[in-house]
Amino acid sequence: MIDKETLEKYRLAGRIAAEARDYGASLFKPGVRLLDVAEKVEERIHQKGADIAFPVNISLNEIAAHYTPRNDDKLVFNKGDVAKLDVGAHVDGFIADTALTVEVETNKYTDMIKAADESLKTAIGMIKPGINLSELGKTVQETIKGFGFTPIDNLTGHSLQRYILHSGMSIPSVPDYLNNKRPKVGDVIAIEPFATDGIGHVISGKGSNIYLCEKTIRSKFI
Repeated sequence: MIDKETLEKYRLAGRIAAEARDYGASLFKPGVRLLDVAEKVEERIHQKGADIAFPVNISLNEIAAHYTPRNDDKLVFNKGDVAKLDVGAHVDGFIADTALTVEVETNKYTDMIKAADESLKTAIGMIKPGINLSELGKTVQETIKGFGFTPIDNLTGHSLQRYILHSGMSIPSVPDYLNNKRPKVGDVIAIEPFATDGIGHVISGKGSNIYLCEKTIRSKFI
């Protein structure tokens, strides 16, 4: 079980992350640099009293996820872009991970965005201690396919622990019969379905601007 103090920290992190996410999405305009939006979102998280759980991700079009602009990044939004904003905030190590998709000043992909949103709502309604995660993934898949799209099979949700963004449990968007882990009371989970008009499988690009700090070394100066 999660104690009351810990639960409130998770909730506060969630409120701050969600507010920063929505603020960031409101800045998606043609000509605006991705780097400027990322910096403003991270600044907003700090202003609200939380810390950054991971660098802000802004992924455009065929890039499904995990693109973080570098300090010299010149990439800008263009009309018609399908932009995914992924934001993480933490309070005393208790992490909230939230994302949304925005189409920049067009409405060509409204149904695809709705497919992802509806599958998320469905999964949230199903999640409970002991649930078969493969069955949850099957339902997410069926929901997305019902809109005429395909779920991405190798991007998953995940469990979280204090200071650990990905703590070992994967939450699939397709049936995963080898996934024998089941959530229990007190687990914290991020559910992350992706819908696409492509084949439903992503490949890793070159380089990354997201890093994992496994150990902090404190130096003592005399």
